[in-house]
Amino acid sequence: MNKVFIIAEAGVNHNGSLELAKKLIDVASESGADAVKFQTFKAEKLVSKNAEKADYQKETTDKTESQFDMIKKLELDLDTHKELMAYCKNKNIMFLSTPFDHDSIELLETLGLEIFKIPSGEITNLPYLRHIGKLDKEVILSTGMADIGEIEDALDVLISSGTKKENITVLHANTMYPTPMEDVNLKAMVTIGNTFDIAFGYSDHTLGIEVDIAAVAMGASVIEKHFTLDKTMEGPDHKASLEPCELKAMVKAIRSIEVALGSSIKKQSKSEIPNMQIARKSIVASCHIKKGEVLSEKNMTVKRPGNGINPMRWDEIVGIMAQRDYMEDELI
Repeated sequence: MNKVFIIAEAGVNHNGSLELAKKLIDVASESGADAVKFQTFKAEKLVSKNAEKADYQKETTDKTESQFDMIKKLELDLDTHKELMAYCKNKNIMFLSTPFDHDSIELLETLGLEIFKIPSGEITNLPYLRHIGKLDKEVILSTGMADIGEIEDALDVLISSGTKKENITVLHANTMYPTPMEDVNLKAMVTIGNTFDIAFGYSDHTLGIEVDIAAVAMGASVIEKHFTLDKTMEGPDHKASLEPCELKAMVKAIRSIEVALGSSIKKQSKSEIPNMQIARKSIVASCHIKKGEVLSEKNMTVKRPGNGINPMRWDEIVGIMAQRDYMEDELI
């Protein structure tokens, strides 16, 4: 399909609430996104109890709280996953979730997840990559913080473990929330695609939607973007997320760009064909010309409309004898 796959990233913006998670699904579905994505993890499997928060997390959550305690509150259990998946089906939007540990990979596999999204932080996690690779599913690989060599290594692991290359899409990404424009480096997205001859896309953490639109214009087949119900809510990712009206505007803009990209063939479009006679020019008489007079640069010129002889044939017409009289401005 020549359609950009748009993932509305709910992530942990549900704040541990099933009700909020369903409202996020409502927003994603109404926006026209193809999928809504959450995160699946067990805090005990993901982070050490003494691990510090990222600077941006300290700014958006309780500074006295550990990363472990912050993440523990955001877990989704098995029953919640089932309920959210059923709700997504009812809302006609694909449910996705990113697993962050082996137990979570198994949980999502058991639930029949269609696509496995590998987050940037796991791109150097060899046992994790092997586990995902063995599933032989469609894979979306985020590459924040990674260089081209690390991407190559991760792809080698996935493919050698059993995932087909044609089932992998690699997303350029930057893991700063929000990402400064000078750090986006969007051209690297195309470099990834060209280097590995692989489908590519963009996982965005900038403020606004313009970089996502640019990525689509540059060939991205997948766009992932965080969204929230309200940027002012407490939580690690709300501040760098789109609000509902912004998410809807992004999807609408991407769909418009898809149509505008068209084919690679340069030709007159259906809508502009009527303009050709109006905007183009023809060879006309610049003065009264009598029958038998030689047509020349002195008695011919080029003017609108364009329904006469194409001026590109000027040299063919110069030197021909007029077959009849012409009035000034009359088409030759």
